[in-house]
Amino acid sequence: MSFALSISLVAVGLFAAMLLALELGRRIGTRRLTALPPGTSWEIGTLDGAVFALLGLLIAFTFSGAVTRFEARRHLVVEETNAIGTAYLRLDLLPVAAQPALRDAFRRYLDARLEVYRSLPDLVAAKQALARSVQIQGEIWRGAVAACRADPTSSTTTLVLGALNAMIDITTARTMVAENHPPAVIFAMLFGLALASALLAGHGMAGRPRSWIHVIGFAAAIRHRLRGRHRHRRLRDARHRVPAARSDPRRFVRPGADRAAERHAVKP
Repeated sequence: MSFALSISLVAVGLFAAMLLALELGRRIGTRRLTALPPGTSWEIGTLDGAVFALLGLLIAFTFSGAVTRFEARRHLVVEETNAIGTAYLRLDLLPVAAQPALRDAFRRYLDARLEVYRSLPDLVAAKQALARSVQIQGEIWRGAVAACRADPTSSTTTLVLGALNAMIDITTARTMVAENHPPAVIFAMLFGLALASALLAGHGMAGRPRSWIHVIGFAAAIRHRLRGRHRHRRLRDARHRVPAARSDPRRFVRPGADRAAERHAVKP
């Protein structure tokens, strides 16, 4: 089952559960109201307000965390772009004979890295592309080390291997940031509070004519907010929100692009 389909099923299930909770709360309130003497007040607005406020607070905090993680991922897109471009340009410092094989490996590595995020939300395909990129990383590293040994100039070794190390490190950073999500208990609390809020809202409608506009509108609004928050758990990349001139690493590694890359790449 695809991730999008599973999220849609969760959203539909939550919507149906909230409608049932609203109706259940209304029936409980109606039964209690008929059991009370006429004119008796049984307002529980303070309790309702506390539960609704807690639900709103949790939703606000989770959305705030989602925005922070989104900005961190978008920043890492630019960092990886610059890291790949810088490492590719510093291949010019290596012996000429070693450069063609390494440049070809860089192009295959870039294709694998792009495939990781193009494959999402298919996690199986994304993990396969990630494993392929890690394998090519090792190939690039071994080739660069061998080339540096053939020309053991300290500055060349430091510049080339340092840039490659930064390129490899940013891959790990992006993978870990993409897997950084709120714990499942937070989502369980959100869904539980949403159902509790629906129950209390239905209880408050007891003794009044049923308003389907308010019932469906309340359930749809909460479901939409929680569904929108839950979708942030996907391993989506922020590449479409970053200006293309800065976020597309292919401008560095296509044939004949070395001089253009020197003008546009941001040096670390």
